[in-house]
Amino acid sequence: MHSYGVADVEKLLRLPRSTIRALITAGFVAPARGPRKAWQFSFQDLIVLRTAQALAAANVPAQRITRSLKALRRQLPDAMPLSGLSIGAVGDQVVVRDRAGQRRIDSGQYLLAFEGNPERGALSVVERPQPPRPAAQTNWYEQAVALEAHEPEAAVKAYDKAIEAEPARLDARINLGRLLHESGKLPRAERAYREALAACGPDPTLLYNLAVLLEDLGRRADALEAYKLALRADPSLTDAHYNLALLYEKLKRPREALRHMAQYRRLTAARSR
Repeated sequence: MHSYGVADVEKLLRLPRSTIRALITAGFVAPARGPRKAWQFSFQDLIVLRTAQALAAANVPAQRITRSLKALRRQLPDAMPLSGLSIGAVGDQVVVRDRAGQRRIDSGQYLLAFEGNPERGALSVVERPQPPRPAAQTNWYEQAVALEAHEPEAAVKAYDKAIEAEPARLDARINLGRLLHESGKLPRAERAYREALAACGPDPTLLYNLAVLLEDLGRRADALEAYKLALRADPSLTDAHYNLALLYEKLKRPREALRHMAQYRRLTAARSR
């Protein structure tokens, strides 16, 4: 069965990494772990991720989202059907349409179509067209996400403009720091994360990303404190427990390493049930 990494999900669904992490933390999906504990998403996970994000954006209550998604997952195929699959809304019902016909899911307001050739592992996302925005209302964030894969420098500039327009926009600040980090601009990435903390407060994903960056800079003591702050903001952040365990092991502190590795295993086991 074909699987997708985090970078694939970001490109295919145009979801920022912070949103993907939040949906996993909320329990909407439980992706498998691949080499080096990297997340591996199934075709079903892609559909559930995008559906959860859209329903949440529509202010659908969390319990109702969870109920709809459980029902949706039970009816999804393991791979992309050759005829394609669409998820839509009829009234207040979430509806799945495929070659076999139309089936209602529990509830929700959402429209999304997945098209592609499963034999080549291709998948594209087609959403309901939106009215064109006036030039004065350019969505710099959406432009930045679209530019990341092929024009990272242009994406950085677009994220800067998105932040200038909305200084408290956390997802833009997190994505900017990550993109600078991935581009090898580590001091600039740290500055972006520090500015984000000052503007948005102690967000767990932000602190986690900063900790990873500090490790790459060789500043283990600073990274340790950033991981601790991330866990103070969100004790269920599994990756922070895992990375802390490895960091404590490098620092020759086996007791703390074992404690965080045990917590990581408890959390991942609970989510897989």
